[in-house]
Amino acid sequence: MSDFQQQLIDLENFQTNAVIRIETLGNFVVWRDNAKVENKSWGRDKTIQLLQYLVSYRKRNALHKEKIMDNLWEDWNDRDFKVALHGINKVLEPDRASRTEPVFIVRQGVSYQIDLDKVWIDVEALEQLIIIGNSNFSSDHNIAKEAYQKAIALYKGSFLPNRIYEDWSSEEREKSQLLILSAYITLADILLKENPLESIRLAQNALSIDATWEDAYRIQMQAYINKGNRPQAIKTYMKCEAILEEEYGISPLPETKKLLKKIEEIN
Repeated sequence: MSDFQQQLIDLENFQTNAVIRIETLGNFVVWRDNAKVENKSWGRDKTIQLLQYLVSYRKRNALHKEKIMDNLWEDWNDRDFKVALHGINKVLEPDRASRTEPVFIVRQGVSYQIDLDKVWIDVEALEQLIIIGNSNFSSDHNIAKEAYQKAIALYKGSFLPNRIYEDWSSEEREKSQLLILSAYITLADILLKENPLESIRLAQNALSIDATWEDAYRIQMQAYINKGNRPQAIKTYMKCEAILEEEYGISPLPETKKLLKKIEEIN
């Protein structure tokens, strides 16, 4: 068994066995001991906001309390933060003994962060799976395919859709979208010869996220040619051309035009 195969197994075991699991893609759901935490358990929305902020910036060094509050709330005081933090810890660790340090939200002085070794988060797992896929793209297509397929299975929609207008959530939303688009396209590329219909489906899924993602049109064009459907390949190019003109006033890349020319020359 390779190191990458072991990593895939470890990621799956972590998802299965973690006491706390947090889903952020398409919806926000927290699971404790495999039981869904009901919305009413959080009390105030500020409690949920604080947890979502910690998820969004989980890779940063411990986040200073005042910076967190500045980014979250226009009018705030220390009580807002204390109540919200207490609410998180109460939900995540309802049986924690008094005067003991929380396990899942780690404090360093007046800075805080989620312990990623103890909390499973879908966007974190998504990134780790795509890293494994990318690492094996040139060397082991089987591992790469498995990693990309597992990543795609995690993606249920945009990051924290209920916070789409909050500036603090935009960076992670854009990052996760780029990651899943790359997973769709790279997996589609791997499958072009063995399963062109699946490549087309994956490319269409990518375009449902971003209709201007030109790589997806090229994948579809090549897949249609592999299926012997030249008219549909040309139609795909025309749609690409129209979308890019409508959205950005630009034409397709030279490599896309080159593929069209190649298709048109097929007898």
